[in-house]
Amino acid sequence: MPQLTDRDKRTIRLGAAALAIYLVLFFGLRTWNHLEKKRSEYQNLITTAQRLHREILPLENRVLLAQKLKESFRMDPAKLSKTTLVADASAAIQNAAKAGKVALGPIRESPARAAAKELASIQLEGSGPVPAIMELLHRLPNLGYPIIVDAVQLNPDAKPGVLKLSLTLIILDPEQWLKEEAPNV
Repeated sequence: MPQLTDRDKRTIRLGAAALAIYLVLFFGLRTWNHLEKKRSEYQNLITTAQRLHREILPLENRVLLAQKLKESFRMDPAKLSKTTLVADASAAIQNAAKAGKVALGPIRESPARAAAKELASIQLEGSGPVPAIMELLHRLPNLGYPIIVDAVQLNPDAKPGVLKLSLTLIILDPEQWLKEEAPNV
């Protein structure tokens, strides 16, 4: 192998340095573009995740509210049958009255209004001691049926310590309430 002069060595060093700079710039630019593409994909992913989180948050609140209502009213809408809901609710009301020693009189069931979110309306009359009447009124929301007390009328009876009760109840249609959209906030 021939001897290299200082000039040849310097030329080779400059060529190697130029080639190294070219390769670093060429592959560095490709690597930079690749990393920038990955960074922008990651930012898009974060933006999408935040948007989905904002969309899911109101639904989580509705789920928590529904669970709270199910627990407080001891009611599971999935187990309620629309065909027997009014009869089952009426039977539960009568059993609660019987357990509380409230004597029930006539019970009238009427169908719901067409535009309302209710199945039926129940009007009942009864009489019993004051604590028993109060206990019945307290137990109505916890019977496990979507019942709303619409009107209560209490009158004294001829016997001391006994009240006459006239009560109007509304049984809600759970399917109508579940279809309701969340208000735009």
